Amino acid sequence: MTSDPDFVVAIPARHGSTRLPGKPLLPLAGVPMIVHVARRALRAGAREVVVATDDQRIVDALDGSGVAVCLTRSDHASGSDRLAEVVGLRAWPEDCIVVNLQGDEPLAPASGIRAVAMALAASPAPMATLATPLLSTEELFDPNCVKLVRRLDGHALYFSRAPVPWARDALAVDRQRLPPDTSFLRHVGIYAYRAGFLAQLARLPRTPLEVAESLEQLRALEHGHDIAVAIAPEPFPAGVDTPADLVRVKRILAASADR
Repeated sequence: MTSDPDFVVAIPARHGSTRLPGKPLLPLAGVPMIVHVARRALRAGAREVVVATDDQRIVDALDGSGVAVCLTRSDHASGSDRLAEVVGLRAWPEDCIVVNLQGDEPLAPASGIRAVAMALAASPAPMATLATPLLSTEELFDPNCVKLVRRLDGHALYFSRAPVPWARDALAVDRQRLPPDTSFLRHVGIYAYRAGFLAQLARLPRTPLEVAESLEQLRALEHGHDIAVAIAPEPFPAGVDTPADLVRVKRILAASADR
């Protein structure tokens, strides 16, 4: 049996948001969203949980939550850039496994957080992520649902907003049903990195496919770095990106005793 790896969880939480301003502080079941995310990370068994933010209001909201907070620069272009700063501030060693849990994932299962850390610990790749079976043609053709294709060794071959792989013959006959013999995967946006790689990733220039698909993980692939991919051990609910997502999560939390 594989033992749980030693890992830390870093949660980037930016106050500014185009569609949901102040998103980390929006109340869910009477508690700020970022507090729900921090609680999920604590349940996953991480050695350390750190929220990386650019806003004192988020720092104040986490007072007494049991997690550390790093006040970072406000000019970072991405969450991984913010985490690269945190690696230096916390002086984590280069081989430390850092799980990047987004600050808008209040329903993230603890098992999934552990699974991505385990995927990295078991691989020579510098980063890892999760996937889950894609179950409907609506997801397959939805550009907001990111699909991924794996190599035979379990590493990522490509990520896309387009329907990949394209099951040419089956989809030419019927685009309303998924071909039963094709394994479509939906990408789950949680990552684990070796701490030393985060600084390297932040220095890499943006790449053509990354820009075209608007998917930051393609930068690593285009520069020749492997990404290990594990299947999530249980459903990984979508995070909060729109007002409709906020309503959905509020409904789930209201019906759940696990808050």
